[in-house]
Amino acid sequence: MLNKSVSKKRKYYELAVKTMMSISAIVTTSLVVFLFLYVIVKGIPNISWELISTKPSYLSERIGILPDILNTVYIVIATLLIVLPLGVGAAIYLTEYATNKSMVMVIEYAAETLSGIPSIIYGLVGMLLFSNSMGTCIMAGALTLVIMNLPTIMRTTQESLKTVPQSYREGAFGLGAGKWRVVRTVVLPGCVDGVITGCILSVGRILGESAALLFTAGFAHALNGFAEGLTSPGATLTVALYVYAKEQGEFGVAFAIAAILMLLTLLINYAASCVQRYYEKRRSV
Repeated sequence: MLNKSVSKKRKYYELAVKTMMSISAIVTTSLVVFLFLYVIVKGIPNISWELISTKPSYLSERIGILPDILNTVYIVIATLLIVLPLGVGAAIYLTEYATNKSMVMVIEYAAETLSGIPSIIYGLVGMLLFSNSMGTCIMAGALTLVIMNLPTIMRTTQESLKTVPQSYREGAFGLGAGKWRVVRTVVLPGCVDGVITGCILSVGRILGESAALLFTAGFAHALNGFAEGLTSPGATLTVALYVYAKEQGEFGVAFAIAAILMLLTLLINYAASCVQRYYEKRRSV
């Protein structure tokens, strides 16, 4: 009789837990779908070829986001060119070369702490360190984003390096390969999917960043080349969204930019999934 009572209570408990989990999943999915559809429905009708292929003209009251698109591309390229060598190199050193475990633990803890700092604080630091020395420009924003994304690249690469079996390293050492040769020819090819995935996810964070860039990159909508653009103020798509929505009241343009950013985010996440599946299939062959 006691066992039947316990079994009955367990069934009720499992049913309650499953119900709560189902409700949580439905609510979360509904919020995501609602947000996506709301932005897409509001934004897609406002996207036009003129909007994405021209620059603003205040004389004719024309609105164009081509400079903002280019500024976003410039800041993504500049940030990745700096943060990838630093992040991957730091991860390789900490995982493969560092012998002081206490130092490694301190650096990893510092990286995890940096990952949780609000972006507005990075913006203030970037303004004091970079904008005051080189002026408000795309490069100052890129250097600020380097500091923001360095922990992500470093920790992602570290975890990928740790997935490579130790027997691979020992086998390469047994064949007479040196340390760097083992890292270059055995370890890195075995974890390249994690490095690429971390890179793609960092691009997504760069695209979605606005608070830090408000203090460092500026609000300008000028159309510049790559070299000139890096040394000039420029608004990225997220900053332009803020300017058009908050300062100018152009909510149609703001929703159009939001829809573009939403589609880019989906594309980036899909690319990360494709890369991960590709290398998983390649390893299994």
